[in-house]
Amino acid sequence: MKRLVVLLLLTQLLPNAAAAQDVTSAISVLNKLEVKGRAAKTGYTRAQFPHWSDLNRNGCDTRNEILRRDLTALIFKVGTKDCKVISGSLLDPYSGKVITFSSTKSTIDIDHVVALSNAWQTGAAYFDKSKREGIANDPLNLLAVDYSLNRQKGDGDAATWLPPLKTYRCDYVARQIAVKAKYALWVTAPEKDAITKILDKCVGQKVPN
Repeated sequence: MKRLVVLLLLTQLLPNAAAAQDVTSAISVLNKLEVKGRAAKTGYTRAQFPHWSDLNRNGCDTRNEILRRDLTALIFKVGTKDCKVISGSLLDPYSGKVITFSSTKSTIDIDHVVALSNAWQTGAAYFDKSKREGIANDPLNLLAVDYSLNRQKGDGDAATWLPPLKTYRCDYVARQIAVKAKYALWVTAPEKDAITKILDKCVGQKVPN
């Protein structure tokens, strides 16, 4: 009798546990996003998204904070309290190549994983300036990457551009999903289809925090 009671309790608890574990899966978060066509780009400028701010008021702008987070072998400008990065080394997530960074040579960009123009056309046009500044400076939406690949990407979404390093694509689309979910942005049907095809190859992929 006791064994039967235990089995019944497990039967009731396991579905709930599975559901709890699934909350952070990329595919489940993707499926909760609204699907709509891209809105017009009318009115968009990068100035609508103030970026490289110092939102946490620690004396370092967002760009240098991302460089400090993503690069190794860092050298800082003297007198900046280890804030302004003047050189370092990046294992580029988009290509898998090691890139040397120097403040005097443009080899690395800070990419908005959900491009600002894309954000504008999928809901951010309705944000106030403070919220647009938030998405433009959110570490979740920022990665240090090879500058040439960032410019190749432009304002593309997953339906039009993916990192050439295929082993990074699952993490890449999961990060896009996380950003869109955090800011209640929508996805287009082709974008969702492209992301779903990527996630089919990495079952269990989680969204980053």
